[in-house]
Amino acid sequence: MTKKFILAQISDSHLFADPNGLHHQANVYQNLLKVLLAIKAMPMIDAMVFTGDLTQDHSEASYQLFVQAFDACKITMPVYYLAGNHDDAALLKRYLSQTPFCHDKIIESDDWQVLLLESKSATPAGIFNSAQADTIATSIDKNKSQLALMHHHAVDVGYFIDRHGLENKAELQQFLTQVPSIKALGCGHVHQALTLPVVLSDRTLNLYTCPATSIQFDTNSVTAQSNGQPAGYRLFTMAKNESISSQEFFV
Repeated sequence: MTKKFILAQISDSHLFADPNGLHHQANVYQNLLKVLLAIKAMPMIDAMVFTGDLTQDHSEASYQLFVQAFDACKITMPVYYLAGNHDDAALLKRYLSQTPFCHDKIIESDDWQVLLLESKSATPAGIFNSAQADTIATSIDKNKSQLALMHHHAVDVGYFIDRHGLENKAELQQFLTQVPSIKALGCGHVHQALTLPVVLSDRTLNLYTCPATSIQFDTNSVTAQSNGQPAGYRLFTMAKNESISSQEFFV
């Protein structure tokens, strides 16, 4: 019997150069450590994906601090990543260059592929990178199912972060329609753990949003505010029969 493939997703660490830096009164470095240690304590997890917004102050030292956290927690599973709207892709590539970090944008298991789709633009809003997605599409195995992950959200979530959502949702939906073996989507950016429908012409997919390792947003606020929830992460469990399930965790 083929083993299930279990993936941990973390997102939105919003680190500063200073490990004591506070984001909306939260020590985001300590929160990241708590999440990494919780994931490390679950040996059945096969890999991890970070879906962007590593930095809050845009300093090179914040990237170094991110790497330091993985070293401090002795994370050895492969860790993949995407750029968020706060991130510099060149700095991600420079600092996330050694084990356990991986540059690949497709994660392979026996029965599944995880597709890491870029959405960073020149503004806080997202733009689905159709050229990158077309390149990924050439490596899609039609005998496998796929989970697609990106930083920005594919559908509106109903609070202030929608001002910085995906600007070309129709292009993403066209890509998803062209790849019917994609079974679900995941994203970061919204600082909440939500499950939302993405309605396509041929099917409806679940969008699973990832709780942040930094803070969870107050969905009743008109600007970024913490709702007081602790740091979190998400797990995806992918089985041979094309089924996928997901659960959020808080630490």
